[in-house]
Amino acid sequence: MFASALGAMVSLAVLAVGVALVPVGGAGLVLMPRMMAVLHRWTEWQRAQAGAVLGVDVPARPAPPAPAGVREQWRQLLMGTRARRDLRWTALHVVVGLPAALAALTVAGLLVNPVLEAPLWWLFPADEPLRLLVAVPVTGWRQAIGMGVAQVVLAAPLAWWALPRLARLHARACLAALAPSEADRLAERVGELTESRSNVLDAHAAELRRIERDLHDGTQARLVAIAMRLAMAREALDDDGGPVGRLLKDAHEGTEEAMTELRQVIRTMYPPVLADRGLAGAVAAVTAKAGLPVETDVSGLGAVPAAVETAAYFIVAEAVTNATKHSGAGHVTVRLASGRVLRIEVCDDGRGGVDESRGTGVTGIRRRAAALDGTLSIVSPPGGPTRLVVELPCAS
Repeated sequence: MFASALGAMVSLAVLAVGVALVPVGGAGLVLMPRMMAVLHRWTEWQRAQAGAVLGVDVPARPAPPAPAGVREQWRQLLMGTRARRDLRWTALHVVVGLPAALAALTVAGLLVNPVLEAPLWWLFPADEPLRLLVAVPVTGWRQAIGMGVAQVVLAAPLAWWALPRLARLHARACLAALAPSEADRLAERVGELTESRSNVLDAHAAELRRIERDLHDGTQARLVAIAMRLAMAREALDDDGGPVGRLLKDAHEGTEEAMTELRQVIRTMYPPVLADRGLAGAVAAVTAKAGLPVETDVSGLGAVPAAVETAAYFIVAEAVTNATKHSGAGHVTVRLASGRVLRIEVCDDGRGGVDESRGTGVTGIRRRAAALDGTLSIVSPPGGPTRLVVELPCAS
């Protein structure tokens, strides 16, 4: 307890040095996140020790992996609650832990000192003799043995009563300082749910890609082979062919229709162009088929998660389709840029006056964005122009 309290004091001093080094060539900017990571590991060890003292199960709370880059590390440090709890415990440990440790050392000293000092009473100066039982001077062996035994007998119950209580007081203070508040618990739970939803969406996107690939490479290829065989069988018959010829014709046409429907299902489920050419290429393919001039800017587009990529493709496709069919626009601009969020901006010079309640397709875009914790804003005054902006988080 005493050693950890001294360690807390040293930690506060070291952290103060780290803060002071922030303006000195930026050294503190690099050191502080690492110092806080070390402090968190120490506080987690203290939590485990406190739980063992109180006999309660304390689940470990390991720190999340440090992001790349000093800016992101500081953002994690300042926005999270973990660092504030660790600093709160360190300060409280100095205020509460140090006095409790000194009290424990005093009680332990009353028990141990007679055992160590009583046999050495004769080494003390005559004018400053050894004193046992707080103030009684020791001048002979009889006093040394008698009062030493008496002090041990009196101090033992005090130590038995006080030391465990001081340890539990320190442990409870430790757990209370490091326990997250209700707001912290809610924020952590929201973060966990956001991360789990992101993982589910990524798994769902991966499963859609697998199904699309299986349908494209398996089912569709078999339908193509069947259609080719039916076509060859039709050609092998006479011009009339009779009932068999008509059956083959119906089967051949039905197979062609099934392939057309299957391709449509594959495109709406997970567009093959997205898997083949990425989001930038898929957006270029959508705008090329728009039926009116579309200017595309994807220069700021980087890598984005698969679920976000899929949602962005369908959002762009829906927005461009709306502009083509309903706005009367002569020109559309599509811009995509990514960082911590993927920003999609679609502008047209049409008549404006977009109304979500009239089934303009904006409701579907809003739902796709909301599924990823994204936002949609649309400005469409009567007479135009219309500007639609969607932002989709790219990191949990």
